[in-house]
Amino acid sequence: MALTKYNFNSFDLTTAASKGLAFNSSANGFTTATEGSITLIKTLTASSSSNLQFINGSSDVVLDGTYTVYLFKFISLHFSDDACNFQVAFRDGGSSYDATKTSNYAFTYHEEGGGSSGATKDDSRANDASTAVQTLGQNIGNGNDESFSGSMYLFNPASTTFQKHYMSSVNYYQNSNRTENVFVGGYCDVTAAIDAVQFDPSAGTIDTGTIKLYGIKDS
Repeated sequence: MALTKYNFNSFDLTTAASKGLAFNSSANGFTTATEGSITLIKTLTASSSSNLQFINGSSDVVLDGTYTVYLFKFISLHFSDDACNFQVAFRDGGSSYDATKTSNYAFTYHEEGGGSSGATKDDSRANDASTAVQTLGQNIGNGNDESFSGSMYLFNPASTTFQKHYMSSVNYYQNSNRTENVFVGGYCDVTAAIDAVQFDPSAGTIDTGTIKLYGIKDS
């Protein structure tokens, strides 16, 4: 296959403020484009926080029909209490985070010293049409160099027709000196819109760390 080489000045890369570049059929092949498909909506930074809440319409948070997919990023969360769980709950109107959920919970692990590793599911962390919180990670270490990171997707929270699905993948230093990668998938078994999401530890506080909320366009 022959390769075509272009001179350095074959393309006009001039763009406008707050615009990106996209290919088109013009002579130089480029045009200005709108912002990317993933848009940062809100960043919350923990400081000995009992919980972190994303409430639609509050503090510039968008969690409605603007996007059909929302992405939460957990970045180096550090907890005050050893062996706590990190959990999420959803609000479907009103003031309580008690949307009914059905889910599954599975994880892989590997000990720091190489003693053992494996994969398993944990039905005790799953929900069966329950209003209880959803565990995203368990027995998390709180050592000075130990933390928790990962992500969670929430699909079509504004729908008043379908259940609202969520799935997460996280990794953390478990308090028995091993890495755990936890996978959770489920749905809010309600037809009311989900208008708020709350993250908190099962005990103590989130001392430090960041949770970012993104909206994904055209999804």
